[in-house]
Amino acid sequence: MTTMAGTTVSVWDTFDHTPTGRQRAFLRYFTAILVDLVVLNLFIEFWPTMVSASSFTITLLAAVILQVLLKLTIVLEHKVANYWKSKPGGFSTFMRFFTAWLILFGSKFVILEALVLALGDRLKFGGPLHGVVVLIVVIVAMLVAEVVLVKLYRRMG
Repeated sequence: MTTMAGTTVSVWDTFDHTPTGRQRAFLRYFTAILVDLVVLNLFIEFWPTMVSASSFTITLLAAVILQVLLKLTIVLEHKVANYWKSKPGGFSTFMRFFTAWLILFGSKFVILEALVLALGDRLKFGGPLHGVVVLIVVIVAMLVAEVVLVKLYRRMG
């Protein structure tokens, strides 16, 4: 890119400043969506009997939907956990862990239904429980990939 003064500026030169909170959030979610996209497409390529999609665009939309719904699930789980954490006693501790499990597990059914509503039969998860088990495997793989990338990034200094 050339500026009005005639100097050449690379897009990478914009990384010389400290990013704002909004810029960091954008990069975080953008990266997470790309990771989800890669993982989903790897499952489609290497496990086609269980995961299939009609096009790359569908997998991109699925990655965005998955990322949004997973983040909303985590927000809900933390709010409910904090509610139970503020209460004293063993029952509250039990409820904190039980509701966390219920939200995290139950959300996969909601996510699968949201994908079906948004994408129809253009994205399919096969196998047990109408594809929920395979969806959980895919989501766990996405989360593991995200954690590995974050750890790699932090080790780089």
